[in-house]
Amino acid sequence: MTTTARAIVAHESGTRPVLEKIDVAPPQEGEALIRMVASGVCASDAHVINGRSPVARTPCVLGHEGAGIVEAVGPGVTAVAEGDHVVVALVGACGICSYCRDHKPWLCDGASALQGMAGLMADGKSRMRLGTKELYPFLGAGTMSEFSVVRDSQLVRIDDDIPLDLACLLGCGVVTGAGAAIKTAEVRAGDAVVVIGCGGVGLSAIQGARLAGATTIIAADTRADKLDRASAIGATHALDTSQRDLLEAVKEIRPDGVDFAFEVVGIPQLAADSLQLLRRGGTTVVVGSCPPGTVIPVRREDLMMERRIMTTAGGSTAPHRDIPRLIDAYRAGRLQLDEMVTSRISLDDFGLAFDALETGSAARSVIVHSH
Repeated sequence: MTTTARAIVAHESGTRPVLEKIDVAPPQEGEALIRMVASGVCASDAHVINGRSPVARTPCVLGHEGAGIVEAVGPGVTAVAEGDHVVVALVGACGICSYCRDHKPWLCDGASALQGMAGLMADGKSRMRLGTKELYPFLGAGTMSEFSVVRDSQLVRIDDDIPLDLACLLGCGVVTGAGAAIKTAEVRAGDAVVVIGCGGVGLSAIQGARLAGATTIIAADTRADKLDRASAIGATHALDTSQRDLLEAVKEIRPDGVDFAFEVVGIPQLAADSLQLLRRGGTTVVVGSCPPGTVIPVRREDLMMERRIMTTAGGSTAPHRDIPRLIDAYRAGRLQLDEMVTSRISLDDFGLAFDALETGSAARSVIVHSH
């Protein structure tokens, strides 16, 4: 039986998304129908609108950072059952490709994972339609819809007592930022790091560095409110780069440079400049999404003495392993999620969340579905 849902649809790049009433088909084999409860609003969603997304297919149902309740399951689904609370993960890894066999599901290049990222199911179709038009859920998730059909490999079951309007952050922003520090960079106890950009992902990188034992955590941003939030969740230093030169300020704190720099803005020049903040053997991790086709203009001198620059794929995390670990950290009071949410809004007011992204005024806006 087809389900009717309200959803935020980006019909094409370069135009504002609109709230539409769509049809969601029943789940097929290996799929589950999710009643979405909450969806974080991530910069990656905005990239679909402005044409910067390398993976989105339009017309697209936005949202990929979601949590909800299983409404129904298709044949062969055993990992989740009706009534389960779930977080929607970034990728539904295939489990059989060389990367999955090497325990690196975040690098999965299996056909099913690539197909899912394009918003298609195993049969090459989407379960979402607007009239006769097929709609493609962003990254196979489409969490800015009241209902969405998701591959079971992309669903992580969680305990019912975890608030879903916080759990949704674990689908993308928190695992990407915290994972970049803990898993990709492998920050160690006593390390010094700088995090450039203190939105939702940057704040998560700060928390990841703290969880990993970094003792110097420098937060850099142009907004005082974001720096205040960064200090509250673990940054030891806060630098307002609208008032001070970043390189000079970091060198005052760490004359020989930091072990790791996390660029979480997505500006190629900023990623290149961050290499100058590193001590010998240090690493810059580009977490922000630079526009497709742009060049990071790295000078040879800035790579001398074994300095490196690298990217991260979703924080190098295995969702079914790492999301439960992050939940354990939240329960223990070591991971702060409440402080990440700057506003909760209704589906009708979704435009406010995208406006906040554009102005940089939000750490994370969360759309809460009313049903």
